[in-house]
Amino acid sequence: MAASETRTRVLVAIPGIIVALGAIYAGGWVLAALLALLAALTARELYVMAARKAPRPLAALGMAGAAAMVLAAGAAPRDGLDNPLPAGILILLALVAPAVAIWSRGVEGEPLLSVATTVFGAGYAALLGFGLYLRHLPGVHDAAHASAILFAPVLLTWASDSFAYFGGRAMGKRKLIPRVSPGKTVEGALSAVVGTVVVGAAYAIFLGRFGGYVPTVVEGALLGLLMSVSAQVGDLAESAWKRDVGVKDSGTLLPGHGGALDRFDSLLFTLPLGYAFFRFVVGL
Repeated sequence: MAASETRTRVLVAIPGIIVALGAIYAGGWVLAALLALLAALTARELYVMAARKAPRPLAALGMAGAAAMVLAAGAAPRDGLDNPLPAGILILLALVAPAVAIWSRGVEGEPLLSVATTVFGAGYAALLGFGLYLRHLPGVHDAAHASAILFAPVLLTWASDSFAYFGGRAMGKRKLIPRVSPGKTVEGALSAVVGTVVVGAAYAIFLGRFGGYVPTVVEGALLGLLMSVSAQVGDLAESAWKRDVGVKDSGTLLPGHGGALDRFDSLLFTLPLGYAFFRFVVGL
């Protein structure tokens, strides 16, 4: 990576990290607004990529649906999966999209593919809303504790990516799935799993300073395993889509980093799984 590209990545990442950390600590509607914006941008990039092939997604409708589902999660974040609003919006979108496609697309506009892509893209991007559920787990009222819990899948996702990169560079010989992502290796993937398991166990010890939702070291290691595997699957899924439509990055939103989907592809998998782990495995 050229020095100028590295500098650009760092200059873009620093303010982004500051904004993200501030929103995570604030929680509530501040975090909901940020995640809703990111969900809309992620959905848009999915639609732009899909439009390079047969589907003509209803981009404005899908972006609005993705943002609305995240904001609906923000209306009752402590309810988690018991909050019916996001699912209700997804159902409404599934009913409205065909009606809109009838009038705006017609048969020649590939209405089946257009509607399916629109609904999928909105629901997929809205998975970022699980960050709200994780930040507002029932019984957690301390902002630092709640932030530390939400930071777990974020940290472990970053750790998995880092171990995969450096492990692959140092030891990578056998290609993992060359048709999907030629740069990824078996050794890199295994390095990611092993390294993230260790980080997960260490982070469980750190969470022990708080009361409630404290995983054991074994549970922390298990969380690291789950986060690494799911993060790599999320990354490979986006790689497959980009290769399918012939693009290098999902967008140009973040100079040096690509688009929103490039940055959050793994979190779309790890945030829901992280919520399920803390809510139903660790518990209070």
